[in-house]
Amino acid sequence: MSDSAATSPISGHLAYLLAQANREINRQLEARLSVEGVPVERWRILKVLSNSNGKSMGELADAVLLNHPTLTKIIDRMAADALVYRISDPQDRRKVLIFSSDRGKELARRLDPLVQSQEEHIAGSYGDAATSELKRLLETLIQRTG
Repeated sequence: MSDSAATSPISGHLAYLLAQANREINRQLEARLSVEGVPVERWRILKVLSNSNGKSMGELADAVLLNHPTLTKIIDRMAADALVYRISDPQDRRKVLIFSSDRGKELARRLDPLVQSQEEHIAGSYGDAATSELKRLLETLIQRTG
């Protein structure tokens, strides 16, 4: 490692910048979703489940970027709130599939405009082309480092 790399401020590192951007975007999204009293993690779960025919806990954990213990606690609360439900996988009884209930799907539909307004705010600040390019670059980064 070169001396300049060892002494550069943390704010110059990609990992730090990505984490900081993620924190800021989630903070802004959380503020928008608070109108409905929904944390960002619940929105991600509802969004993934509203577009699927059920997900195993492993698939869901990967899709919503949560570890299994955290996801299990959130799913327990969401099931108690009648937003999701569990059924045994008909192909493999050892697995449980998580589905969005009608109530969960309706909440996801109500949240869509709130999330879209954040995307529009970002696009308004940086322009549609720059926002699209940022998404493309991030998707490429994820594919190449994953």
